[in-house]
Amino acid sequence: MKNTDLCRKTILDLIPYVPGKPIEEVKRELGIDDIIKLASNENPLGPSPKALAAMKDALDNIALYPEGSCHDLRNELAKFLGVGTDNLIFGCGADEIIHFLGIAFLEDGDEIIQGYPSFMQYKAASTLMGCKTHLVPLNDKWEHDIDAMLEKVNDKTKLFFVTNPNNPTGTLLDSSVIEKVLKALPERCILVLDEAYFEFADDPGYTKSIEWVKEDKNVFVMRTFSKVYALAGIRVGYGIASKRIIDLIERVRGPFNVNSVAQVGAVASLRDPEQLRRSREQIARSKAYIYKALEEMGIEYTPTQANFIWINVKKNCREVFRDLMKLGVIVRTGDIFGHPTYLRVTFGTDEQNERFIKSLKEVLK
Repeated sequence: MKNTDLCRKTILDLIPYVPGKPIEEVKRELGIDDIIKLASNENPLGPSPKALAAMKDALDNIALYPEGSCHDLRNELAKFLGVGTDNLIFGCGADEIIHFLGIAFLEDGDEIIQGYPSFMQYKAASTLMGCKTHLVPLNDKWEHDIDAMLEKVNDKTKLFFVTNPNNPTGTLLDSSVIEKVLKALPERCILVLDEAYFEFADDPGYTKSIEWVKEDKNVFVMRTFSKVYALAGIRVGYGIASKRIIDLIERVRGPFNVNSVAQVGAVASLRDPEQLRRSREQIARSKAYIYKALEEMGIEYTPTQANFIWINVKKNCREVFRDLMKLGVIVRTGDIFGHPTYLRVTFGTDEQNERFIKSLKEVLK
């Protein structure tokens, strides 16, 4: 018997997710210690000090199972967002939420639609369930091409994904465009808005997703504590939707899927408005500095509404990546998104941003 005879056949079509290169791995490979990581859209300022203190205290109860309903976090977040407690579901990162969506809603013959390049875990959820994924290229502004995406909609369409702001391009769609999508989608289709980076967006046209949930639209909104709250290491994601949609997804959620330390850290983060303020201020400084530096270097970039930037170095991105890594700077290559001359670079601290620009100048000269 072959190993492939043992498994669900759809997993053979899955491509394992490859994360940004870890600092420890680069240290081992190159034997250097002074390394900055600008590859995974992490918050360089770190978590709220209040969250860190709360999580340390929570370790005293680590022998006990976490509360499966995320009671305290559920109530705190509902109050923070102005929604009902039954409008929320929690996951071990937004990745698990995407997995839930696939299991709960996709059956043989169903289809999903998403932009490309964008977050490929949507496709993974579809592939796992034996469904077809329509990857629709972004337009020339690196935005979701909504008209082209809507052309793919048919009576088999079940999930319609919009990453807003988009990863890796940092672009977003105005709420009026999203409303157009809502009106066009069939009743059996759910619009999934991945808003992992929404706290960084300053476009006045963004976003009305919570309003659409309150209006009982077929909308599912995904957000995370990994980015602006800098809790990527403890994995807390959440979804916001009507009670009727949440009830269905809860049926596939495993017990105790969000650990107790993570729940406590997320609650403390919500109670610290300083975390949002300082993170947003850092992004504003980063944008101004990086934009100016890239313009002076003559490097094409896409204005961003997230905590990273999409740039065209007009060279083999793998070679540029390797040369930057030798200087202790880790970025994300664009070839994994189908664009071999592009880099996605996470905004860092002021010092890290300056080091990135200095290193990029050295590599490209």
